[in-house]
Amino acid sequence: MEEIRRAAEAYYENLSDEKKRNARFSFNEMDKNSDGRINLNEYVEHLKKDNNTLLTHPSLFTALDKDGNGSLDFKETIVLYYIMQSGRALFCQSCNTFLADVYFSCSECFFNDSVSTYEICCDCYGGKKFRHNDGHIFCDNYTLISRSRSLALKAPVQNRRNVLEKIGKIVAVIGVADGLGCSIM
Repeated sequence: MEEIRRAAEAYYENLSDEKKRNARFSFNEMDKNSDGRINLNEYVEHLKKDNNTLLTHPSLFTALDKDGNGSLDFKETIVLYYIMQSGRALFCQSCNTFLADVYFSCSECFFNDSVSTYEICCDCYGGKKFRHNDGHIFCDNYTLISRSRSLALKAPVQNRRNVLEKIGKIVAVIGVADGLGCSIM
């Protein structure tokens, strides 16, 4: 979780003042009793209201609660804000825990037009505690990114441009490029 926490802090530092105000507004909206802390009930109620039920999983709240005091302060909710904005809310397809660090994805699902890329935690992968299609190859998330880049670079130049343009449009539509350290060429 520390890697995501560091990424969230860097993300927040690079936000515009307006987006920082939005993050603070979101925190204040969640903090129903205005005590400067978000308890589990406030957290779940707010996310269900916004139809973010995936994020209400208890393992995510526990992971966000860095000091383990049972509530989230503003700095801890910056990580939630980052996860929501980046789409980084991934859960193990086998044990359903939040994937906070390195995880494995089915490379065949990832590179095909599959709805799910079938992500699993290291414990489930290493202990073979998952059921998926026989013969599929799993790669950790860092290897998958590296493979993706290698495949893109091997493509003809015109195809690369088309892919980058599509990615640029997707990023623009969801509005995550600002502050995520993303730039599309």
